[in-house]
Amino acid sequence: MKYLIICLAALCVSCASANPQNALRANTANPIRTGAEQTEEYVPYLKGKRVAILANLTSIIGKTHLVDSLQSLGVNVVKVFGPEHGFRGNASAGVHVEDEVDAKTGIPVISLYGKKNKPSKEDMADVDVMVYDLQDVGVRFYTNINALSRLMEACHENGKELLILDRPNPNGYLVDGAVLDMKYKSGIGMFPIPMSHGLTVAEFAQMANGQGWLKDGVKCKLKIVKVANYNHDMPYTLPVSPSPNLNTQQAVMLYPSTCMFEGTYINLGRGTKFPFTVLGSPELKGKYKFNYTPTSIKGMAETPLFMNQVCYGLDLRNYDVEQLRKKKQINLRFIMELYKAHPYKEKFFDSKLSKEMNNIEIQIGSGLFRQQIIDGVPEAEIRASWEPGLSQYKEMRKKYLLYN
Repeated sequence: MKYLIICLAALCVSCASANPQNALRANTANPIRTGAEQTEEYVPYLKGKRVAILANLTSIIGKTHLVDSLQSLGVNVVKVFGPEHGFRGNASAGVHVEDEVDAKTGIPVISLYGKKNKPSKEDMADVDVMVYDLQDVGVRFYTNINALSRLMEACHENGKELLILDRPNPNGYLVDGAVLDMKYKSGIGMFPIPMSHGLTVAEFAQMANGQGWLKDGVKCKLKIVKVANYNHDMPYTLPVSPSPNLNTQQAVMLYPSTCMFEGTYINLGRGTKFPFTVLGSPELKGKYKFNYTPTSIKGMAETPLFMNQVCYGLDLRNYDVEQLRKKKQINLRFIMELYKAHPYKEKFFDSKLSKEMNNIEIQIGSGLFRQQIIDGVPEAEIRASWEPGLSQYKEMRKKYLLYN
């Protein structure tokens, strides 16, 4: 399999002074520049071709959507594919999205989070090249990499090249968690990677190709525009919220540690304006002073767990996420603490209690975690049970890295 990697062009340092936020994102004199922003590297390649794009609200150049930008630059975008949350990002998590015609551009939008999850032969018939540009957050149960793998399969099946416009991973510093035991494979975990995988989407695509993870072990022809001035340890503040419930940088940074609560009978802030940064339950009244009340919020959580009930628990909105960066570990103490505090422990992992809950084994990717928490196993021992799989993954990961 031959990969064509497009290297960064020279970048004017004055961009940092023109946009202080870029300098903050990069923490360097040379600002991070996403693949999409480097139009000089790929627009000439797209000119004269019929282009389809898998995109959502994070697919931007500056403040303008990629599709709108490419149209203005004379690229023939014939259709758009929309993932979970839809093309413009106005659908709730887990809600099926219908096909539509984009009101702004008149371009047909085909949903890959509704009646089908990958482009059909008919969808690809009038396409010369596919483009993928979605912001990921580096966690196994965030479904963008699943959409990417299916798109790669469709490109192989139909003889199309896939152009990936790479973006930084805001949790790129973090490689941690149990490697998925494939007997727990699901829609929120399709590949044997840890909970926090430490890859950009282009690096993941190379790994999926190289490890033979696509259907029947096929390989997709890739063309990659790398992120300029980036490495995995750099802080990166997302310019656009990647999904309705990851609406702050604090939520993005806490997500690897708090999303595991989707496998518990604990509300993780859905039904509030600050999801993934608070954790609570009505049954923790008397254990914690902090409280909040989940409500129905259109486009975010319309029937959240414990809707209209006062929840008591942890407020992590001011939690120092730099501690996560320093330790380079998912925080297990949140779930250990709340299990210990919960008065009805038989409910804590009972996924029959709420249709919003996932089985904890599916969420974590391990058959050991439930009993480890119940038994009060020390954190160090839980982490030891992730080996040797986690170390083996870290070694394998090195083969596919595009950035230091």
